[in-house]
Amino acid sequence: MRFFLTLILLAWAIRSFVVAPFSIPSGSMFPTLYIGDYLLVSKWPYGYSKYSFPMDTPAFKGRIFAHPAKRGDVVVFRHPDSKIDLIKRIIGIAGDTVEVRGGAVILNGKSLPRTAISPAKIPVSANSPCKTVPPLAPNVVTQNGQPFCLYAAYRETLPDGPSYVTLDQLDNGEADNFGPAVVPAGAVFLMGDNRDDSLDSRFEPYTGGIGMVPVDHLIGRAMVSFWSTDGSATYINPLSWLSALRRDRIGKGYSSDRQ
Repeated sequence: MRFFLTLILLAWAIRSFVVAPFSIPSGSMFPTLYIGDYLLVSKWPYGYSKYSFPMDTPAFKGRIFAHPAKRGDVVVFRHPDSKIDLIKRIIGIAGDTVEVRGGAVILNGKSLPRTAISPAKIPVSANSPCKTVPPLAPNVVTQNGQPFCLYAAYRETLPDGPSYVTLDQLDNGEADNFGPAVVPAGAVFLMGDNRDDSLDSRFEPYTGGIGMVPVDHLIGRAMVSFWSTDGSATYINPLSWLSALRRDRIGKGYSSDRQ
């Protein structure tokens, strides 16, 4: 009994204070994160709130050992109006003015450097069937027998240096124009890298978005992928776990300046 209690306590402590696993359920962070990626999320970068702990226990207000969030961080957080954990990228911090015009982000009155690059190629698989935003039709090409979904891509760079790739599926899409809006104290402005297919801070919670997210709702920062599956595996066939494994995704990190 003592051994099992110690094991449970140790697992709780590691998950609460050090790292926790998180799986990617949607394509809102394409091409940075794939559906079926499993990540380790570091729990210490922003300190701890009640959302850092399993079942939100112990419950308390605010954060302890708090550290400021940084633009460009890929973060896991608790949805302001539900108990769902989500993952997005920090674009604006408290005091920033965020605006979007024609799909380009304007931060504090200056457009973020945004360079068109070669189309992003997302492998078509059981969990990623080339979803596009209507009325856009899927654009699929095949290379060496593997189908890929092509998306228009841009490299975006934040003032502090972080650089990453975003997708822009539609011209003048529903989310291509927003604001300007000032990020209030104690909050962050989050966006998905798949800009036309992400219900993020550009949308209020009552419309399905997340609005400005309180920093107390931050759970941790995405650190590294430790597993990735294309969705073709079945629980009853262990061999399929290996055939579905996307080996090139394992070990991919998300905390460098260039992603």
